[in-house]
Amino acid sequence: PASRPEAVPDGPPPVDWEGAPLDCASCQFRSRLAQGQCGLGWACVHDRYAKRIERFFVLNPELADDCLGMPYFETRINAARVATLFRLPSLLNDPDPGVRAMAILRLPVRHAERRIKDPDRRVRIAVAHRLPVDALLPMLSDPDSYVRQIAVRRAEPGVLPTLAHDEDPEVRRIVARRIREDWLGQFVTDDDVLVRREAARRIAPDRLHGFARDPDLRVRHDVAERALPDILAELAQDPEDVVRETAAERLAAFEKEPSDVHR
Repeated sequence: PASRPEAVPDGPPPVDWEGAPLDCASCQFRSRLAQGQCGLGWACVHDRYAKRIERFFVLNPELADDCLGMPYFETRINAARVATLFRLPSLLNDPDPGVRAMAILRLPVRHAERRIKDPDRRVRIAVAHRLPVDALLPMLSDPDSYVRQIAVRRAEPGVLPTLAHDEDPEVRRIVARRIREDWLGQFVTDDDVLVRREAARRIAPDRLHGFARDPDLRVRHDVAERALPDILAELAQDPEDVVRETAAERLAAFEKEPSDVHR
């Protein structure tokens, strides 16, 4: 049996989910107390403090199935982490989104499709993590930008052009990192400098002309580190010292040994 410490200094006073005092004598699992597998203020399925609930199920995972219907959502979430899989489908309709999300993360992926339109973003985030790549298309138009970010990271590159003008710049940055190279030119006028930098770092060196005229020196400097001589000659006249110097160094390297810098 696990050893229970005499005192645990962390955490709030032990009360149940409604704030009432806890009474081990009335608990259905009180026999576990003598075995050192639970304890007031340490590991308790009825405690409001999530860490104590989690500790209870670490010590007593075989009791999880019996706790999936308890009234406190933290209890149901922690029970769902270790409960028998065949008991979890019913939790897809649980009133708490955290419970629904936990069920999605543990169940076979076919169950995730049932919650694509879940009203809570936490559930849809779990769905976006779990769906097969070829089923992610609906998540690319999700109203929540973080859900779209997850979907864009996992989706096939061929579907990413539809997100190239997404309202969220982080989504566009991910698109610029993953989209096919021949689509990168459209980012030359993007409003976000970090999106333009992502594109400038990936596009073919002979297609960098538009990025060489970017208003942000960070983009122009990235271009100077990759460009071919015709663009480097232009950047050698840049108003910023760091861009001019980088362009001049690479032009000199081309003149000395073109094969060393022609990538």
